Order: sequence, then structure tokens, then C-alpha cells
Amino acid sequence: MIYILVFVVALALSLLMTPAARRAAVWLGAVDMPHDRKVHENPTPTLGGLAIFLAVVIALLVAKILASTSAAFARPLGMVDALSSAQLLGIILASTFIVLLGALDDMRHLSPWMKLAGQAMGALILVSFGVEITTIALPRGNVIDLTASPVLSILLTVAWTVAFTNIINLIDGLDGLAAGISFITVVAFFFYGSRVGADPNTLQAMVISAAVGGACLGFLRYNFNPASIFMGDSGAQFLGFVIGAISIQGILKRTAVATMFTPIIILAVPIADTGLAILRRARKGKPFHHADKEHIHHRLLYIGHSQRQAVLIIYLWTALLTGIALSLEFLASKTVILILLGVGVAVFLATTLPRIVAGSRELEESEEEELWGEEEEETGEF
Repeated sequence: MIYILVFVVALALSLLMTPAARRAAVWLGAVDMPHDRKVHENPTPTLGGLAIFLAVVIALLVAKILASTSAAFARPLGMVDALSSAQLLGIILASTFIVLLGALDDMRHLSPWMKLAGQAMGALILVSFGVEITTIALPRGNVIDLTASPVLSILLTVAWTVAFTNIINLIDGLDGLAAGISFITVVAFFFYGSRVGADPNTLQAMVISAAVGGACLGFLRYNFNPASIFMGDSGAQFLGFVIGAISIQGILKRTAVATMFTPIIILAVPIADTGLAILRRARKGKPFHHADKEHIHHRLLYIGHSQRQAVLIIYLWTALLTGIALSLEFLASKTVILILLGVGVAVFLATTLPRIVAGSRELEESEEEELWGEEEEETGEF
């Protein structure tokens, strides 16, 4: 019951506060102007992340108050402890820092190194409140206990959180893309938590997932193509950061071998996109933060998909990967997993290959027309 409440409250608040964030962005001058490295054609207000963040925090505050005062909202057992824990406070405080960092970047354009330093500081705030990776599960039931190596635990937590912060930030290139991927991801995390037990860490991750899911869905009302507002770095960094924190609390603190791979498989599309971007820029001798239009979503546009089609295709890929990740974790049947893998490959080919073939034919026809035009000019027929 409390999960439904949190989801609905965050959804309603996001729907109500996003227009206010849009007006505030215009007043503050936080408007994303069209550019040759960007897809949108009209000036668009940013700072939508403030609405997402406030919707999540207020929904969690409402849940805490009701769980403390009403037995109906205190279930399941341990929910009051989950909503009163130092870890939840740490996630909120660290997220606040990340949102402010992102909002400042939206208005003043911080340097990449300053943003990375700020993200690392946010991760250290998490660690100081006990949100950290304490175990690494290995094959054959072996587990590395990082409590005996606090420095390694801190470094791994910071690296994990900063990585997740940036993979969502980098995928935020089309209307509704980052918000939709984040929504699918937290729904998957919620389902995962519902299957593994009711310890306070898992309950906490599920409540936060419900709040983030509601806030993302409400924001999509204004952010899906054609978007009237962007989430900006304030939103993309917040979503990536909080997803990283949820994965630590709700997944990585288990000792099953698949735990490390579950969030990685779910977010395989933005992770692959980030990795390819870094390699691409390194090969060209450009810094890792150099912007370009060669991301996965841009390539879908180049082969002929519209913005909406490209976004929906990546939603579909993410949903299929989510199904595969959860199947690997919870299903013993290899047949189901193989079927999902086959469906995933078929969907990938069906959404890309026909467009690639059509684009190649159009290119060949265009080249033939140019060749005929040159021959006609040479013969004096024109």
C-alpha cells in the first residue's frame, strides 16, 4: 500500500511542479539553445530535474510521516526503520548536492573535471552514511568481504556511483529518453526487491524506486517528444546518481553471483553507449567529455527513424534486457532465457536492419543521380 501511495504522490507532484520548473528556468535564463551538436530546433527551458527531485523527496517525506503514524502504512514489517534510517538520509542529502551541482551546470556550464569532482563528493556523502558496496560475489559461492578493506570499498562505491551518474547523463540526448530508461530501470529494481526479501535495505530501495518511477512518469508528460522542458544535468545526474544508490542498497548488498551483473544488464544500452563514446573520442584524440552526435540514439536517427521511434526502440531494447536480467536472477529454466535472448536479437535486427538497407539504397540512388547529372553536363545536354 505504501508503495502505491509513494508512486502516486510523486507522479502528482511531478505533474504539478514541472510547469513551475519550466517558468523558473525561463526566468533564470536556463534555456537550452539549438546547436549543431544537438537535435532540438527550438530554445527549450531546462531545470526539469528540480521538479523530479522535489517530487521524489516530498513523496518519501509523506511516506515517512504516514508510516510513523499509521499502522496501515507501516507494513511490511521493517518499513518504519527503512524510512528512518541514516542511509535514506544520506541518499537524500547526497542527491540534493548532486541536483544543485547539476542546476549550477545548467545555468553556468561547469567544467567536466569540476562536475566529476562534485559527483565524487556526492558519492563520498553516501559512503559517510553507510551506503557502500561491502561485498563482491564471485562464482562458486565465493564472496569478497570488503569490510576488511574500507579503502577498496570506498573506491568501488565512488566509481560505481559516478559511472551510473554519467551513463544516464550521456544518454539524455532525445526527448524523453533518459526519463523513460530511468522509469524502466526503477520498475525493474522494485520488482527485484519484491522477490528477494524484506530487509530494511531492500524495503528502502523499493520505496525510493516507487518515488523515482512516479516522478519520471509525471515528467514524461512534458518531456516526451515534442518536449516543452528538458531535465538538464540537474535531472540526468540526479537520476543516474539515485539509481546507482538504489542498486547498492537493494541489489549489491546481496551475496548472489548475479547481483553485480543485474543492474549492468538492465542498463546495458546506456552503458554501451558511454563506453563507445569514450573509445570513439580517445581514438580521435579528443577529450572524453567532447560532445558529438554519434551516440546510439543519433545513429537511429541517421538510419531514418524519427525521434519518437528512436526513443521507443531504446525503451523496447531496455525492457527486453530487463527481462533477461531478471530471468537470469530468478528463473532456473534455460529455455525461457534463451527465448528472451532470441527475441532480443530479433527485435534488434528488426528495428535497425531494414532502415540500414533502405538508407543504403537511397544513398546508392542519390550517387547514381549525381553521376548521371555530371555526365549530362559533360555532353552539353544541360
